[in-house]
Amino acid sequence: MTNRIHLYRSELDISQKELALRAGVTRQTINYLEHNRSAPSLELAYRIARIFNRTIEDIFEYDDYKETPA
Repeated sequence: MTNRIHLYRSELDISQKELALRAGVTRQTINYLEHNRSAPSLELAYRIARIFNRTIEDIFEYDDYKETPA
């Protein structure tokens, strides 16, 4: 999974700490997400999307799509 958290944080000019406070998580959690060391829960993805006024799909992209054989 890749994400655009850093991009949208930059647009709002907020720190990891500020995003973490708004999302109700630790700064370390935001850091892990930004560096693709962790994937967010669905609830956290929704909270982050609301903060950025974006959709989850705008922020997070699931890379590991595997097509099922017909």
